[in-house]
Amino acid sequence: MTVSQATSAFPEDFPTDPARSRESPGGTPGGTQHEADPVTPAPTPRRHGLRWGILATGFIAGQFTADALIAGLDVRAVGSRSEESAQRFADTYGIPHAHGSYEALVADPEVDIIYVATPHPMHRETAGMALEAGKHVLVEKPFTLNRAEAVELREIAARHGLLVMEAMWTRYLPHIRRIREIIAAGGIGEVRTVFADHTQSLPTDPEHRINAPGLGGGALLDLGIYPISFAWDILGEPISIQAAAHFGATGVDTEVATLMTHLSGALSTTTTSSRAKGPNTAHIVGTEGRIDIDGVWYTSADFSHRAADGTLLERYESARHGVGMQHQALAAQDYVARGLLTSELLSVDDSVRIMGTLDEIRAQIGLRYPGEPRRR
Repeated sequence: MTVSQATSAFPEDFPTDPARSRESPGGTPGGTQHEADPVTPAPTPRRHGLRWGILATGFIAGQFTADALIAGLDVRAVGSRSEESAQRFADTYGIPHAHGSYEALVADPEVDIIYVATPHPMHRETAGMALEAGKHVLVEKPFTLNRAEAVELREIAARHGLLVMEAMWTRYLPHIRRIREIIAAGGIGEVRTVFADHTQSLPTDPEHRINAPGLGGGALLDLGIYPISFAWDILGEPISIQAAAHFGATGVDTEVATLMTHLSGALSTTTTSSRAKGPNTAHIVGTEGRIDIDGVWYTSADFSHRAADGTLLERYESARHGVGMQHQALAAQDYVARGLLTSELLSVDDSVRIMGTLDEIRAQIGLRYPGEPRRR
């Protein structure tokens, strides 16, 4: 048996606990909210010449910014629809410039790349605005509200020769990278099944974003994107999809289950809930072994690699620095420095195709958002 621990990409003097954590009903990548301390640790020198702007000031923006500062990124500006909100965010994280509009942020000459943290129905507008202003973009997942909008963002980025990248941060975590290595080396034989769940107990308030149709609410796009993208990562694009769902009082999905068949004939199953929190584990099973990822699998997690007879071959323990959102940002900087216009781990073409998969699931369960055309 091998016991391995992730090698940190950070200097030894990096703070490893940059945030207080508390259980929250608000829903987060790990089911726990992480609040940055009022005095954020001083960033280390930036790795490349990129200067970051943060577009929006909600919870996920704060989580990303706290991790970005730990990793030494140069967070130069923040933009909000409210001057007060932007200034409060800037004061909390030590950001030099606060803008009272998204337009002002994307026009800031001191910003090279923008992290878009608005609700997903706004991604096409806000990420498109940043691209049109000549900024590279890392846009929160899901990439857009639907495939048609994803195609438009891809075209805008290509027209301007800019990087656009979906912030599916799980793909960049060290334990997921190690899992890919094991699979590529034949460590579990031919992969036949993948299972992953993302289940949370989130607020039932009809006004909360997760329950609001006008804000793209529902379990599928907010939570289900994680296990569905994970299945794509391991098995590739599905060739058939079956989905079932339960809906809440506001007309958005509260539970969704999918069964997908992939080109190799392998199957993936995913479950998602915004009402009931489960173990949030993931399992990859092959003809010669399996990988069991501890909860919560989509954050910096540990995993066990076992032979078909159950013998433990490797126990991987993740190094933890913040929540783990900095890895995608470091990757984005590296891509720009190398002149790449798409991610090597989740291409913009795959982001478009994944939105198509989500469209198909929504069509099967009957989920349509205000203003969307009816699917033929």
